[in-house]
Amino acid sequence: MPHAIRIYETGGPDKMRWEEVPVAKPGPGEVLVRNTAVGLNFIDTYIRSGLYPVPLPTTLGMEGAGIVETVGPRVKEFKPGDRVAYAHPIGAYAEVLLRPAARLVKLPAGIDDRVAAAIMLKGMTAWYLLRRTYKVRKGDTILMHAAAGGVGLILCQWARSLGATVIGTVGSDAKVALAKKAGCKHVIVTARESFVQRVKEITRGAGVPVVYDSIGRDTFMDSLDCLAPRGLMVSFGSASGPVPPFNPALLVDRGSLFLTRPKLYDYTARREDLVTAARELFAMVKSGKVKVTINQTYPLREAAQAHRDLQARKTTGSTVLLP
Repeated sequence: MPHAIRIYETGGPDKMRWEEVPVAKPGPGEVLVRNTAVGLNFIDTYIRSGLYPVPLPTTLGMEGAGIVETVGPRVKEFKPGDRVAYAHPIGAYAEVLLRPAARLVKLPAGIDDRVAAAIMLKGMTAWYLLRRTYKVRKGDTILMHAAAGGVGLILCQWARSLGATVIGTVGSDAKVALAKKAGCKHVIVTARESFVQRVKEITRGAGVPVVYDSIGRDTFMDSLDCLAPRGLMVSFGSASGPVPPFNPALLVDRGSLFLTRPKLYDYTARREDLVTAARELFAMVKSGKVKVTINQTYPLREAAQAHRDLQARKTTGSTVLLP
């Protein structure tokens, strides 16, 4: 019987269990996938901790890649042996799992399984942030928090290829070189610098048109102060905790700012949008404009340690769990 990482209650990494799980035959519109690689993401820790509630018990994990073993009735796009990848729904931390065919994409030649597992959620997040939430144009100067993280390294490279000037923040000096290599013209070490002051210096007081913030509580208010009038605050994560309630008048006081809290699923809910996102992401990787750095791998059964290292900021780039 295949194994999976399950939780029965929310809490720390100690709540994660490696156990045998039964897997049913695929029903109508379903595909049975044997995972070859699974991606690690901060959202996994949010779900495990209870920050993002889901029905329990559950199998953790949002993205992965593998081989189709069998297909259910009315599945025409996939067949046994196809290499596929996915970024939704939950349940990726498993050796074998059922996936809705509508949420799978085929992997093209030239995209390795581990790379696919590392980029489906993070890379398509970078896609919608840059191409849909705020359409970055040549000449824009943007601020990206956690520039040396999984989403950050992809987004910074992609933004540079679009002709943007990228200001990135990192938590330590050890991550500066990574962020610069990924396309950041300016790197701010938040442990010893005020990113608001540095952004004002870099932009000569003008501010930036968009801030991409996955940190949450620790950076949110200061990020607002980095925006130009009518700028867009994109809050897409909560690594430091959720943003406390605040008076929307703060947006007016800072120049009629816009605020959005997007998520990948809403940008890829339609099949055609999912396919477009994956196709454009794979093209960027195959062209070499976006290079994927998988700096850590763990056996899937050791996912709890991977969570500890991720939350302790010991990881850089992408992390892959291997079944």
